[in-house]
Amino acid sequence: MISLLRSTAVLALLAAPAVAQDAAPAPEQEAPSDTAPQAPVTSEDAAPEDAAEAPAARQPSDARVPPAGTDWTSFHGQVSGAKYSPLDQITPENVSGLELAWRMHTGDVSDGSGDLPATVWSATPIYANDMLYIGTPFYRVLALDPATGEEIWSFDTQSTLKALTQPALKNRGVAYWEAEAPQEGEACQKIVYLGTMDARLFAVDADTGAPCEGFADGGVLDVNQWNTVNDRWPLSLLQPPTIVGDHVVIGWAGNDWDWAEAPPGSVFSVNAQTGELEWTFDTIPADIRAQTGTANVWTAMSADEERGIVYLPVASPSPNYWGGNRTESIPYATSTTALDVETGEVIWSRQWVHHDIWDYDINSAPTLMDITVDGEDIPALMQATKMGFLFVVNRETGEDVWPIEERPVPAGDVEGEVYSPTQPFPTVPAPLIDQSTLPPVWALADIASLGACSDLWDRMVYEGMYQPPTTEGAGAGAYPNSAGVVQWGGVGFDPEQQIAVVNLSHVVQHIKLWPRAEYEAQQGEAGTGESGFHPQTGAPFGMSLQNAINGLGMPCWEPPFGELMAIDMTTGETIWREPFGMSQRYGFYMPERWGSPTIGGPALTAGGLIFIGATMDGMVRAYDLASGQELWSDLTEAPSVSNPAIYEHEGRQYVAFISGGNSILKPSVGDMVSVYSLPD
Repeated sequence: MISLLRSTAVLALLAAPAVAQDAAPAPEQEAPSDTAPQAPVTSEDAAPEDAAEAPAARQPSDARVPPAGTDWTSFHGQVSGAKYSPLDQITPENVSGLELAWRMHTGDVSDGSGDLPATVWSATPIYANDMLYIGTPFYRVLALDPATGEEIWSFDTQSTLKALTQPALKNRGVAYWEAEAPQEGEACQKIVYLGTMDARLFAVDADTGAPCEGFADGGVLDVNQWNTVNDRWPLSLLQPPTIVGDHVVIGWAGNDWDWAEAPPGSVFSVNAQTGELEWTFDTIPADIRAQTGTANVWTAMSADEERGIVYLPVASPSPNYWGGNRTESIPYATSTTALDVETGEVIWSRQWVHHDIWDYDINSAPTLMDITVDGEDIPALMQATKMGFLFVVNRETGEDVWPIEERPVPAGDVEGEVYSPTQPFPTVPAPLIDQSTLPPVWALADIASLGACSDLWDRMVYEGMYQPPTTEGAGAGAYPNSAGVVQWGGVGFDPEQQIAVVNLSHVVQHIKLWPRAEYEAQQGEAGTGESGFHPQTGAPFGMSLQNAINGLGMPCWEPPFGELMAIDMTTGETIWREPFGMSQRYGFYMPERWGSPTIGGPALTAGGLIFIGATMDGMVRAYDLASGQELWSDLTEAPSVSNPAIYEHEGRQYVAFISGGNSILKPSVGDMVSVYSLPD
């Protein structure tokens, strides 16, 4: 049974009890060079002389209003990132009667054993225009009957099915736009957008699937035309763009860990109907773009449509684990940055990791929430992070809701590196894991491996989170690791009860830097994803990132490996917290108290339920929001690593899951769409 715990890329995060960090104030010193400005700014490179010159934010018409519609029109249901439905037909009292309404297979799947790369499918179904729209990892768009799954139309981009920037064919779905006043009889008043790995954005008529001839070049926008610095690979469009009014805001993904100099981070806004470029935001200062790269936005964004603000979760610069080539200020790297959606100008920015050398990309869209704290109504934003922090700020200004403190962190001694002496730590909510120490060695794994786990712990260097990468021993303990405590699914929010819900993972890895000559001489397995050896070409060090497992494939750290929790956002206190899912391998399930690593996020309803897939066991589940009790589950063919969609069609509430799998959890792929409802 012990070998059954092996996972080729266990990229979750181990669950020790949440423990607040010591509240030691940061020493008096110069601010770290990467610290992002917290006052409003008017360009991407410098703070204005007069903060009053920053773009004025439009005021909302109302506050704390849950979504009025019953559609599910974006990756997170709403552009706010809340993943919340006002539907209440399904409740804790009747959810046990949930039945499969329909199920279909797209046929767009590969396990990598043939001519095609493996697929990684993390799409959220989009319900709009009385249809269910789905993007596939073969870069097709399917329009389905929401009640039966019958195909209404399909569109094939004829994209080259090659792993150009990723180890697999990836897709996280489509985006949807419609005109404020659609003109009857005119084409493309409603549009579905699909991006491809070769950097093309397709726009098709939502009614017919025909290309929108007036969009860019006959319905296709070549985003790679803007890839002009260090263009080593295309600007892959794996995440659907974010639609804000008539703006299509586009981020991109690339090839991490292999290059020191890479395409520099940029975000583009184009007109929804014409594809015409409106503005570009560059995350890296112009004078150093050629010597580094990335700091891109590869995950979903969120937006406050009433205020006209789009929020960017920005990734780390290249190379990921050595920053001696980028010691200059890069204030927007590893940040949440708020832009005026009309102009692309910065309103505020908060950097969550200074001089990031851990690949701690901000990997999920911030969740917008109206909360009441100490009697004050606050337009808030919660940014979940790989580090297991939930930063909460005022989304208009970027100012703390609860104090965020700069605290000392460990330093290293790698040649050419410059270390930030402090990093930001939120005080409320408490960290999702205790990052002050590595979790205890799992006795079962240690005994089974004759002490190999204890030996690994002795050879890892770890003085707390932000332990810098090192050339010594087994390398630096990576806890949290680069996959993250919270993954791209992000945080769900119930606006009526002011409750946030987040699923979290726990994994230990170890990072080692290899001087160039040693790296070239070593025979380590080349990395294909979130582990292995990577060259960081152009840097003096290659790197390796390995899971902390024994020779039998067992995690060396104590379970649980994943949890689900709810937080009262009026106080930041935990309401409940439970192990989540079952670790699974070769058809065998581990005890539920061990939990599972998770990828994908929750969806919440006004009926008081949480729907979520996310676990490696391939189960989809419903939980009671009030208590955390599991109320319903079903087995699918592969992990449902996408966010579920909740919609009402012809008076009936449905819950849709896509089970596409992800090799981060286990080598299992799928092409299954499962839609559930109550009996007629």
